[in-house]
Amino acid sequence: MSDPDSEAGHGMKELSAGADAAGTRLDQWLAAALGPDFSRNRVQALIRQGAVSVNGMAVTEAKRKMAEADCVTVQMPEPEPAEPQGEDIALDILYEDDQLIVINKPTGLVVHPGAGNWTGTLVNALIHHCGDSLSGIGGVKRPGIVHRLDKDTSGVMVAAKTDKAHKALSEAFADHGREGDLKRAYVALVWNIPARIAGTVDAPLGRAADRVRRAVVPGTRDDARHAVTHYTVLERYGQADAARSVEAALVECRLETGRTHQIRVHMAHIGHPVVGDPDYGTAFRTKANRLPEPLRSQVAALPRQALHARLLEFRHPNTHMVMRFEAPLPGDMAEIIEGFRKL
Repeated sequence: MSDPDSEAGHGMKELSAGADAAGTRLDQWLAAALGPDFSRNRVQALIRQGAVSVNGMAVTEAKRKMAEADCVTVQMPEPEPAEPQGEDIALDILYEDDQLIVINKPTGLVVHPGAGNWTGTLVNALIHHCGDSLSGIGGVKRPGIVHRLDKDTSGVMVAAKTDKAHKALSEAFADHGREGDLKRAYVALVWNIPARIAGTVDAPLGRAADRVRRAVVPGTRDDARHAVTHYTVLERYGQADAARSVEAALVECRLETGRTHQIRVHMAHIGHPVVGDPDYGTAFRTKANRLPEPLRSQVAALPRQALHARLLEFRHPNTHMVMRFEAPLPGDMAEIIEGFRKL
């Protein structure tokens, strides 16, 4: 390989393949060319994002074979910070002591820094708020995130401030309350009314075809992960025999496992996607057109899934007391539910 450091404009890097590159996978060759700051997984992500071109053509297949003299251009990402920095972001704190902090996460707040969201996250906010009260996780002064909520899912979250609390809470969440005192309950506004007042969705989850979303997959697939959601119907809306009627329901969901997007995928799988879900409820988007005003406009304007982590109960890692926290519905979700009640 030659000229590995020549620049092809701001934020771009151009590399030329030597004879030794022939027959090598693009991701393997590029990871070696870019050096230790770029793992093979990170290089594969750049390729999937369309940030890599070979001989002037965008390439999205990491396994593409290289040839001698191939010219590879990479749109270089922003450098990743070694550690998240504290940021003055307002928090709705439900409880705090020297071991942990419980918050009511608003919609729109990403939990942990990552690609495209290196700042403005809950972790940045906690580092700023907790300051020296963070004794650190693994020797670094940062909060211990033991569970997450999607960016646009609101509700109760707990984070550890010490190694002791982090270990105890991590074990509790890994067990999902099967043998311990952990309880988590979500409320979701879903399309259509489930036939049964309560039920269980036991269906493994894996990556969808687009490699970004999740989907119910055969249990034999390599990426299949055991996933179980229990749901109970709390309220029913609409009349099935009424002309142009739209049915919906408010359901409580309790997790037996904690997979990415689990509630959203499971409810969509049984025909009851969460209202407003941009990833798993698009097939039901036109249902809003059959709603009366102003509910029709409110549902159409909802920029997120109507899903809220209402309840969190766990045993304190230091006092061993069972603690219970509830978060009220956010305004946008409460307003839409009130509209459905009038159907």
